[in-house]
Amino acid sequence: MSTKQTQTTPSSHTYNEDILVVSRTVLFQSTSAWQGIRHDIFDVFVHNIEQNACYIPRAQAETNPSYKQIIPYLVFKHKNTFFVMQRKATASEQRLANKFSLGIGGHIRQDDISNNNIFDWAKREFEEEVTYNGNIKISNLGVLNDDSSDVGKVHLGMVLLLEGDSDQISIKDEHKSGTLLTLEECKALNPRMEAWSKIILEIL
Repeated sequence: MSTKQTQTTPSSHTYNEDILVVSRTVLFQSTSAWQGIRHDIFDVFVHNIEQNACYIPRAQAETNPSYKQIIPYLVFKHKNTFFVMQRKATASEQRLANKFSLGIGGHIRQDDISNNNIFDWAKREFEEEVTYNGNIKISNLGVLNDDSSDVGKVHLGMVLLLEGDSDQISIKDEHKSGTLLTLEECKALNPRMEAWSKIILEIL
């Protein structure tokens, strides 16, 4: 198997679209920034985000750590398996190319927003990213902050657990592939997972 990767440049449309961000100062006004996942402040951050969301071009947000891009990060579970995706070499975020991910999610575009409810935003993201036939029960796992990398410094994850009654789930996005794996199989992929998934794996 060849290890050569094809480097691609994201389209100008992708990086010019306006995405949802919140000022780092506003986000961390009542609690200092932490490393990892916190469950106890989830509701506080939901309120904070809904009240203080603004929109700037993605190209600006990706290089400006004074803002955090808000990412619904959805972990799908069916019985004793978790849905794991692999980003392809052509992923728009080249810093995550070829990495495995436990999280279904992405940037919230201004064009996507019809109300001020973060759970509706997350549901829309789920429906955009995957095809799923079944029912789901949603609970929150916490707020994920990771300032240890350039990617993490400009993103904040709102991590939700989606427990499904069906294994009929597949990826729509041509830049990813996905499959259901046991927790032990997920752990075996840990060295090849993106940073956020490694953090989540520790609490599953």
